[in-house]
Amino acid sequence: MLKTVLTDTLEIAYEEAGEPTGGPVILLHGFPDDAKAWTAVARGLSAAGFYAIAPYLRGFGQTRFRRAETPRSGQQAALAADLRDLIGALDLRQPILVGYDWGARAACTTTALWPDQVGGLVSIGGYNIEDPASDRKPAPAADEYKAWYQWYFQTERGKLGMEQNRREICRLLWELWCPNWKFTDAEYNETAASFDNPDFVEIVIHSYRYRHGIASGDPALEAIEHQLVGRPAIEVPAIVLHGEGDGVHPTERSEGQEQLFSKYYERWLVPQAGHLFPREAPDAVISAVQKLARLRQ
Repeated sequence: MLKTVLTDTLEIAYEEAGEPTGGPVILLHGFPDDAKAWTAVARGLSAAGFYAIAPYLRGFGQTRFRRAETPRSGQQAALAADLRDLIGALDLRQPILVGYDWGARAACTTTALWPDQVGGLVSIGGYNIEDPASDRKPAPAADEYKAWYQWYFQTERGKLGMEQNRREICRLLWELWCPNWKFTDAEYNETAASFDNPDFVEIVIHSYRYRHGIASGDPALEAIEHQLVGRPAIEVPAIVLHGEGDGVHPTERSEGQEQLFSKYYERWLVPQAGHLFPREAPDAVISAVQKLARLRQ
């Protein structure tokens, strides 16, 4: 069921499944995707007694800014602030956070900044807090090749391309990032409607330009961004999931990250699953949430 809730910055649209009396789980989608990626996961969690909330991130779906003057920032501090505000607006008590891609970044940053508000973390793809000092160094050629879209977005041609060809570009990313998943036109088109959000292009372009030091951040978020420097540790129980078929982030990316998780930690590799993980491997997500919930009992 689609609902909305007001925070100071946004009117956040979200899908919900299950009874509000169940253990809360927030499911956070990535780029280029939307909350419908979690449909099978939310259904399974609801059947298991959880209350699942899948918000549309800023710039996606029916989520809207409340004021025209608010910077359309895609930086990680903005995602963290939005998630913190959502937890408060819905009065959720220590929800388990689950995310991939941008959603994993939102989940990891929020957990690192406000661990007392989080009951557990499922981070798909590994620890996902950006560190400008390391992220702006050249990567191996194969990784740079996979990040072609990020370099395209640094140019005005890339921004215009996203404005004119967003559905074509995003569909290509689905195909490249999930080589083992044969999705249908109907599946893609259902989600692609979320890319028609009036702030989608501006937020996407800002996210990748800020990440590479080309664009300035939102001054109101500077204090949060400063707290994320140096890769702070995750101080809640965490399970990392990583699909062996991920076409943009190979499994090596999440290896050797144990020191970044100071509490209970596991890493599960899932055969065949690609970057849009919950669409391909919902059962693994459900199992990880259930395990974290048992640890709290």
